[in-house]
Amino acid sequence: MNIFKCLGALIVLLLCWPVQAQQLNYREVQLGQLGSADTVTFGSRDSGKPTYIKFWATWCQPCMQQMPHFEELQQKFKDKVDFVAVNININEERAKIDEVIARFGLSMPVLLDNEGQLGLALGLVGTPYSVLLNSEGEVVYTTHESDANLDRFLSMLAKGSQLSSATTDAIDGERMQALLAPWQKGEHLLFFTATWCDWYLLDSRPAMAQQCKQVQDGLNGLQQRLPNTPWHGFVNHLWTDEQALAEFNQLYHMQVPFSIDTAGALFTEFNIRSIPMLIRVKDGKVTARISDFSNQDVVIKQLSTN
Repeated sequence: MNIFKCLGALIVLLLCWPVQAQQLNYREVQLGQLGSADTVTFGSRDSGKPTYIKFWATWCQPCMQQMPHFEELQQKFKDKVDFVAVNININEERAKIDEVIARFGLSMPVLLDNEGQLGLALGLVGTPYSVLLNSEGEVVYTTHESDANLDRFLSMLAKGSQLSSATTDAIDGERMQALLAPWQKGEHLLFFTATWCDWYLLDSRPAMAQQCKQVQDGLNGLQQRLPNTPWHGFVNHLWTDEQALAEFNQLYHMQVPFSIDTAGALFTEFNIRSIPMLIRVKDGKVTARISDFSNQDVVIKQLSTN
């Protein structure tokens, strides 16, 4: 084989080589700002100081319990540590966010993880979730608690201790690619919900909880009306394990196969920011997005349209 044939073969191999998903860099994730259409990244707001990131949601009861301590820490360490409250923006309402800010007198910046990418990059597995970064931007401590141990780590960072990097539950690019691969070819109907949305939201978001229950009660019937397209369900990974999924399947007698969305990969990839949600995916692209299930005939018509 001459050199030109060798080069041609090499080019073909490179063009056919699968593109690998890159691991998200938290510094580059675009975050929403309250009252502004502009976005901001942690990379652009780097002050050279350690940072405390707190993931939260207005419907998260432990988050509300931790807010007074969060603001207390902000007042104590704000000159030495940057504090940022990051709302995970799932089933959220702007008025509810404003209400929480006012109720607890939160004085730190409040940003929105609009597409869930920051949570994916930092290994979010449940709210509340605190992430401490040293002045180099490395993760040095994560916790769901708001306790003396968190205070101790913050105090060390405020005094200039660099602390060594710590591991998180974030997934790498190769794992991300493997999770997305089954949905990149062909046509699929993917249903997104959470094992807890019908009961955990009952007090804080009763209408949402009722909708979850009604839609999940009717999902088998909907699937039977569209049997020719493969169905798969995903439950949000936050505070969810295989036992919770098994109980969910049993409660609703689910005929649609369900999985836990590992690390929030599918929620992020398909930008699922409210649940329940049904999407039609063709070759990895969303071609229909359903959040109103009040009329099954309308849903069927929407999903049957090319």
